[in-house]
Amino acid sequence: MATYKKKGNKPKNQAEKISQIEQESTTAEVFSSLDEGASRTEAWVEKNQKAILIFVGVVAISVLGYLGYQNFIQEPKETEAMNEMFQAQSYYEQALIASKKDSLFNLSLNGGNGKFGFVDIIDNYGGTNAANLATYYAGIAYLNTGKYQEAIQYLDKFKADDANVAPIAKGAIGDAFAQLEQQQDALKYYENAASMSSSDLTAPRFLLKAGITAINLGKSAIALKHFNTIIENYPKSPESKKAILYQGKAEAMQ
Repeated sequence: MATYKKKGNKPKNQAEKISQIEQESTTAEVFSSLDEGASRTEAWVEKNQKAILIFVGVVAISVLGYLGYQNFIQEPKETEAMNEMFQAQSYYEQALIASKKDSLFNLSLNGGNGKFGFVDIIDNYGGTNAANLATYYAGIAYLNTGKYQEAIQYLDKFKADDANVAPIAKGAIGDAFAQLEQQQDALKYYENAASMSSSDLTAPRFLLKAGITAINLGKSAIALKHFNTIIENYPKSPESKKAILYQGKAEAMQ
């Protein structure tokens, strides 16, 4: 990198004089190059100023629009939907422990006392977390009232990442197919549900259902695989003792 002498220092000989001239020339070239670069940048900015301003404006409007949507539309919509769903949830919870369930499940689905049911929540508050949750409740309610096609339709639309709820929803689709005597579809959904989580609450439950369904389909090797998985990986689960019994049945089939 070139070094520059302080102004006022006079060269002592011809060599230093030549060196000083070269340095001054280099300095001039550097600043000239910088000036040219700055000029080109300024020219480009000036030429494209309108486009730049439009781009910045679009980004600003998008950000403000998103924040406005979240704060003034989406959040109030979520709150309103959850408030509306309170009565439907109440009917649903009563149905779970009632001796006569159908009427309460139907009220949870279609509403009562001037309040929305789960189907209304889904139709009127689409895109909210409340509507997604209502989709799950509706699917289980239809399953419990023997409307298996409707149960499959709603449960298949439900989205969840929870390690327990997601497998339960998937396994419930398997239950609906089993009731419709579509055993192959039921097996697929039970296996899918079991694979979604290693939770002690869901995995052995759906492995057992998958194994029993495989026996019904005459697939003893697949059934044994599922029963063995329960016995080896979930020995303390309630399903383990049942798996041992079914294991013997599957072995006898081979």
